[in-house]
Amino acid sequence: TQTGAPVSQTLTAVRQRGYLRCGVHQGLVGFAVQDNRGEWRGFDVDFCRAMAAAIFGDASRARFTPLTAENRYDALAGGEIDVLWRNSSWTMTKDVEGRFAFAGINYYDGQGFLVRRSLDLNSAAELNGARICVAAGSTSALNLADDFRSRGIEYTPVVAPTEEAARAAYAREDCDAFSADISALAAARSTLSDQQQHAILADIVSKEPLGPVVRRGDEQWTALVRWT
Repeated sequence: TQTGAPVSQTLTAVRQRGYLRCGVHQGLVGFAVQDNRGEWRGFDVDFCRAMAAAIFGDASRARFTPLTAENRYDALAGGEIDVLWRNSSWTMTKDVEGRFAFAGINYYDGQGFLVRRSLDLNSAAELNGARICVAAGSTSALNLADDFRSRGIEYTPVVAPTEEAARAAYAREDCDAFSADISALAAARSTLSDQQQHAILADIVSKEPLGPVVRRGDEQWTALVRWT
């Protein structure tokens, strides 16, 4: 820390506690998932461990709190976690709201659609009248409504409480398509027993810059996350 630089309250609390608390996805293959031994693995998980290494010189001092799309920001605002490493989209609304700061972008994604090959669909425009599964509290639900409204496509949203629930609803055929970030759709397809019978359409209806989120007002902490 440079002489005269403001002391980070978050960093001080983390050092006194002895470990870093990261909010992560409940279970997204490639980003954050527990293996058969209960160990957390994935892209976001590795970033959290890198932060622990930067702070303590010990990557094992990272702890993981699985969070839904709906409760992730409340957990961050309430101090339950120190940083949110959970494939979160950096949007203007979140940026100007004033409570949070995005420290950077670690993955560029985009929203798409997972469908059964048996439906013989080539484009999202052919989903007129379809039932589409989305997770509550996600940017995906808002993007879907905006995009289909602009194109005059009628659909029935099947809103699930979590991304996992939306994935399960699609697997049960409670909906005709599942809409989320392409990375999440690829992860969802990899968990299906008949994954070759499902396809991700070429349509990408949004640009999703994903990155870590912290509470606003602690610039030194934000910089630590950014440089990690």
